[in-house]
Amino acid sequence: MTADIERLLDETGWQLLQALQENARLSFQALGQRVGLSAPAVAERIRRMEDAGIIKGYRAEIDTALIGLPITAIVRISTPMGERYSQFATTAPEIAEVLECYHVTGNDALVMKVAVSSVKHLESLIDRLSVYGQVTTSIVLSAPVTHRTITRQTLQPPEDER
Repeated sequence: MTADIERLLDETGWQLLQALQENARLSFQALGQRVGLSAPAVAERIRRMEDAGIIKGYRAEIDTALIGLPITAIVRISTPMGERYSQFATTAPEIAEVLECYHVTGNDALVMKVAVSSVKHLESLIDRLSVYGQVTTSIVLSAPVTHRTITRQTLQPPEDER
């Protein structure tokens, strides 16, 4: 962490980040009441965290099942580095069903979270993805953790790992 980022992430900075992660629609006034600052002071601190890249954006969380995409799956692709990987890396952002895509280490080159309307839709997506490599798919049954609020404690390993 740079010195600038460390200054922004004092106790108040972490409190602001936690509150925004829990509810990004809180007003500067409401945030200020939580952390003991005026609304203009909160606005300035948040602007500085945005400028530093700590806060990357704000977005709505959508219930995919309610909008017609009831099946979430994890799709892994094992593909050799090279042309097929490069093609997929440029194509992935254009595949509407792909919610998240990660280039990873291990046996698989790519891991994706996808949302589809049916098993048939998933089958069609797998067929489209199979041109890039071997595809392995797991349908999500439930999600015990869907959104983790990052706090200062997240940075601290458990006692037995120190």
